[in-house]
Amino acid sequence: TKVFSIRRDKSRGIQMALNNPYPQIFERLGMLFIGSFAIVLIIILSIWQQLRIIRRQESISRIRQDFSYAMIHDMKQPLSSIIIGISNIRSGKLDNKPDAKNKTLDIMDDEATHMLNLTNRVLTISKIEENKLSLNKTHISLTPLIEDIIEKFNTKKQKSITFSKNIKAEDAFADVEYLREAITNFIDNAIKYSGDNVNIDIATSEDADGTYIYVKDNGNGISESDQKVIFDKYERATTNKQNQNKVAGFGLGLNYVKQVMEAHGGGVSVKSRLGEGTTFTLYIPKEEKDD
Repeated sequence: TKVFSIRRDKSRGIQMALNNPYPQIFERLGMLFIGSFAIVLIIILSIWQQLRIIRRQESISRIRQDFSYAMIHDMKQPLSSIIIGISNIRSGKLDNKPDAKNKTLDIMDDEATHMLNLTNRVLTISKIEENKLSLNKTHISLTPLIEDIIEKFNTKKQKSITFSKNIKAEDAFADVEYLREAITNFIDNAIKYSGDNVNIDIATSEDADGTYIYVKDNGNGISESDQKVIFDKYERATTNKQNQNKVAGFGLGLNYVKQVMEAHGGGVSVKSRLGEGTTFTLYIPKEEKDD
């Protein structure tokens, strides 16, 4: 305030000054405010993290439900075919029809093998994730392996399938059963996601690092967005949904191939465009030589 004189000669006066209380309040309570802010921030972060965990658990629960449904749905048809086949054979209807009987037995054998392959894929992925997978890697002659796979598909084909080969690498250092399953998976997908006339090209090449196996088809192709997720567990391409809904499966095939190849020290990749087919590539490292 202004100075108020208390003497007539104005030799003395009074002046009142009001100090700002906030600096003193913050000085005394500053650490309390900082601590309170930190606690509130921790609470907010904890709630956000908890919500993330809840959403993840809900997502996992949905995946498990979808997986269980797909697994049951995929095994229901083979089981039904086997049961019907057993019933027809037991009834004696096929006793005088050897061709029909053999065809029924072939169908039952294929369906049982299909179920066994599904089970083996689940078990193999579980072993890989638990680091318990044991590989029996040997030098494999690729030509007879590929020819055997092609022959089996030609025997049971339900579409018009044309295979072509271009073998430039005759050898691969891998587990023959897992490699056979990986190639078979690509061919099986090519047939499932193609039209009535299927063209499949199988080629091999090599360089100083390893062996490459290519499986190319003329199918529906895979979109760029789907190519980023098709190797993930339980994922399937969403393109051509009408066709996809008719195809059994629960999204383990390509994840199986990826994990098996990574267990070999190699990998798998895909190149595709919608409506122009797909090419899958397996990379298998060469055997390491001891110095």
